Amino acid sequence: MSEAEAIDHILRTCRTVAVVGLSPKPHRASFDVARYLQAHGWRIIPINPSADQILGEKAYPSLLEAAKHERFELVNCFRNSADIPPIVDDAIAIGAQALWLQLGIEHAEAAGKARASGLRVVQNRCLKIDHAAYERI
Repeated sequence: MSEAEAIDHILRTCRTVAVVGLSPKPHRASFDVARYLQAHGWRIIPINPSADQILGEKAYPSLLEAAKHERFELVNCFRNSADIPPIVDDAIAIGAQALWLQLGIEHAEAAGKARASGLRVVQNRCLKIDHAAYERI
């Protein structure tokens, strides 16, 4: 599956997203993207071990902990590229459908592992920007 096909599938079918590295600070990109998604009908699940709640949603310390309480299709990452492999392992373990690595985040080996496990993968793109472009179509 091409990245364009993965983007199309994610934007058509996913409506609940775990946001790994979601900051409670309004000036941070992760907060802006999550707030945008909420405003467009998406449910966000904050993944941040230092927060109790972000954007009115309970925050969880990890994907594994969140998956015990919530169902989500997409894992959206706002972490350094070097931090991606264990996130991919967790996304595979919980049965996520897709993985989205935000602008500036790429990890070829981890992305390959995710694809081999059946996840749709997008790297180095902004979910907010792609969603806004998709909405205009």
